[in-house]
Amino acid sequence: MPKGSSQIIKKNLHPRNRHRTGYDFPTLGQILPELSGYIIHNQYGKLSIDYANPKAVKLLNKALLLQSYRIKFWDIPDDYLCPPIPGRADYIHYLADLLAMDNYNRIPQGKAIRLLDIGVGANTIYPIIGHTEYGWSFVGSDISATAIKMAKLIAKMNPPLTSSLTYRWQKNKRNIFTNIIKPNEQFALTLCNPPFHASLAEAQAATNRKLTNLGKTFCHVKQPVHNFGGQNNELWCDGGEVAFINTMIEESKNYKDQCLWFTSLISKKDTLSIIKKKLEKIKIQDLQVVTMAQGQKISRFIAWSFLNSQQRQQILARWQR
Repeated sequence: MPKGSSQIIKKNLHPRNRHRTGYDFPTLGQILPELSGYIIHNQYGKLSIDYANPKAVKLLNKALLLQSYRIKFWDIPDDYLCPPIPGRADYIHYLADLLAMDNYNRIPQGKAIRLLDIGVGANTIYPIIGHTEYGWSFVGSDISATAIKMAKLIAKMNPPLTSSLTYRWQKNKRNIFTNIIKPNEQFALTLCNPPFHASLAEAQAATNRKLTNLGKTFCHVKQPVHNFGGQNNELWCDGGEVAFINTMIEESKNYKDQCLWFTSLISKKDTLSIIKKKLEKIKIQDLQVVTMAQGQKISRFIAWSFLNSQQRQQILARWQR
């Protein structure tokens, strides 16, 4: 394995993000020896991996989970989404800040704080990070039975997660909260990384741009490899993220008293104004937009609530008694 390490401070990541100092590749290679064969020196002479190689990305994510989140077992089927850990951790930390706003600026912690992860995926990254960092419990839903099966296996193979993570298969692909949130069930918030693209062609074009930026070309490949993987339902849906979040907003009205906050990542800047206009048409009490930055990439999530701050504060206080 090459010697040396890259420890660049990523000032734009959340202050509590464990990955602000970059990746200690020598240590990660020791934790997961299989990763060592994929560690290289990049064009700047720093240790790195080939981020266009799905196998290398998967092993890096696995090593990070083993190192930072006390996971003993983690794996995903080939071609399932393998998300970058630092960005996912940022979403969790900013959600913690959102809850702290209604809890006297203290982050509510423990299993009584329940979150619903829409589209949890086979990787079950958000529940792993959220439980490790704050002790939260999670319900994860997905339209893929295979993803749910793999997520359940990861929870089963990691005893600290077993009693805090549960998973539900969404059998109707047109529904989001319907048949997932049970009567009288309450959540601190919902989170979601929606399928951003409106078609397979759009998803492939985005992948081509990413690979070109990484110095790779796939000029004659009809279906270029996704460096972070991803099934079709994880990458695109009819109408893209606008249609998906619109459906989420419509269904959220039916559960307005069962969730303190509904949230979703938004990939495209233009989407934000469309979604805000949609939310203006329904009777919500609060709206928050949180901007996050990882290097040159700017991302954001939107949060809405049908409850006012005092109501949310009272509910959080009850859960923490």
